[in-house]
Amino acid sequence: MKLTQSNVAKIVPEAGKFESRVFDDTLAGFGVRVWNPKKPKRAWIIQYRRLNGKVTTHKIGPCERISARVARDLAKQKLAQAELAKIGKAPDPGKEHQVARHQASETFETIAARFLQRKQKAVKPSSFGQIQTHLTKHWANFNGRSVHQISRRDIATRLAEIADQRGDYAANRAGGTLSNFFGWLMQEGIVEANPVIGTGRKIERARDRVLSDGELAAIWKACRDDDYGAIIRLLILTGQRRDEVGAMQRDELELTGRKWLIPGNRTKNGRPHEVPLSDAAVAILKAATARPGREEREAVFGDKTDGNGFRGYSKAKAKLDRRIAAEQTKKKVAPWRLHDLRRTAATRMADIGVQPHIIEAALNHISGHKSGVAGVYNRSLYSAEKRAALDTWGAHVEAIIAGRPGSNIVTMTKGRS
Repeated sequence: MKLTQSNVAKIVPEAGKFESRVFDDTLAGFGVRVWNPKKPKRAWIIQYRRLNGKVTTHKIGPCERISARVARDLAKQKLAQAELAKIGKAPDPGKEHQVARHQASETFETIAARFLQRKQKAVKPSSFGQIQTHLTKHWANFNGRSVHQISRRDIATRLAEIADQRGDYAANRAGGTLSNFFGWLMQEGIVEANPVIGTGRKIERARDRVLSDGELAAIWKACRDDDYGAIIRLLILTGQRRDEVGAMQRDELELTGRKWLIPGNRTKNGRPHEVPLSDAAVAILKAATARPGREEREAVFGDKTDGNGFRGYSKAKAKLDRRIAAEQTKKKVAPWRLHDLRRTAATRMADIGVQPHIIEAALNHISGHKSGVAGVYNRSLYSAEKRAALDTWGAHVEAIIAGRPGSNIVTMTKGRS
């Protein structure tokens, strides 16, 4: 019997069997598989013998979606390829079919979950959170697709969307994470190339926003006596990075000695950092560590017990900005970011007389005086100078909040602790 659309529709499994296979009389190896006697389902198949003598069968596709004519043409091609494979002139169609099925199962979200599992053990919690956000949110449109089917054009299109929605900085970071992901896929032998390469990098403009005294006061006063408010005020007073403050641990604090000791695994440059605490900073931390119900928690901030610190920065920042806008009737605070507080602390300390190398030491920033050869030989911690600088800066901030003139000069101590 020659298999046609009409006669295939009448084929049912043989009596007492769940499935049957019927082959075409005019094209050897071309057939149809029929299963489920109660509600028959049908699919076109090919069957052939490999060089090793094994008989192989694989599916072409469902009969209701592929016509007999198209299925016959495909069968001819695959069966001819199978014959050529025996003499090494073509790849075996059975192996191609297996590879295609395997690749189809390697979806973006499935492989990304494996990648994140590896990364979680290798990077700091704050870095892992950013990587996870990029892969599970910014690149979520790739979910359900095989990693083998994601093209450079797909990535470039999505990067343009991210840049439009969130800015060039976010697009570059999302692209960097995806490139790192595909680099890992290459190392694992899952893909042969990184499609992120060549998609281009957005040009970022360096931020130079420095807040005025009035803006600092407005932000400070709009903060509430909660975790986020404490974090913002500590960012102003210490000039440290967001994640260093937000993930602060109890055992890092020596409040009686007015010190905060950040271990190297929590700093950006990997170096341990001692932060002298002003009286205002100590007062904030005493209140934060004394909050009921948090005595047993490792992290000073955050509602979770996992020790990773505060979460929910975007929502908290949006609420703070709304309060600032509501309280400012005349002069408004221009758009600002949390990192602007670090830049402001550095700039304002310079304005009131702190030397650049002391500011760098206070902020644990390696550049200028601490970079290159100078950094190798100059191992001074400048402990006394850092304390004088941050104490004076703390007093300056308190004066600004109270509406009094700030300090004009830093009196530096000659000795070092």
